[in-house]
Amino acid sequence: MTVGNSETQQQRAVRETPPEPIVVEKPWGRFIQYVQNEPVTVKILEVKKGEVLSLQSHRHRSELWIPLDEGAVIEKDGVLIKAKAMEPVFIPQGCRHRLKGEDNDCRVLEISFGIFDEDDIVRYEDRYGRPTEGVK
Repeated sequence: MTVGNSETQQQRAVRETPPEPIVVEKPWGRFIQYVQNEPVTVKILEVKKGEVLSLQSHRHRSELWIPLDEGAVIEKDGVLIKAKAMEPVFIPQGCRHRLKGEDNDCRVLEISFGIFDEDDIVRYEDRYGRPTEGVK
């Protein structure tokens, strides 16, 4: 299948600002919509109590992290954020960041914008012995 240039560029677009969530009230409650018809990759990060992701950045994507549980601590360019459940944190392309399960296990919904590739990780610190500083 051949993809036209405009579609290819859209798929590769890295978001520079966080999306504005849309909140829709319903008789049963509500839903919160973060993206619509955008090419994204969605994951749920599960971090055990006391564990921490590597301090890292990405060259080809930005991310929106939405904590699903209390207890997530997010480091973003040296600033620690004690994230509350359902309060989004935007991680711009190139930002040094990491996630810690401080007081309990926690889950974070991750929405990635841009080219998603697990090899697009530059690690600066890693407690698990994986290569750091400029290594993908």
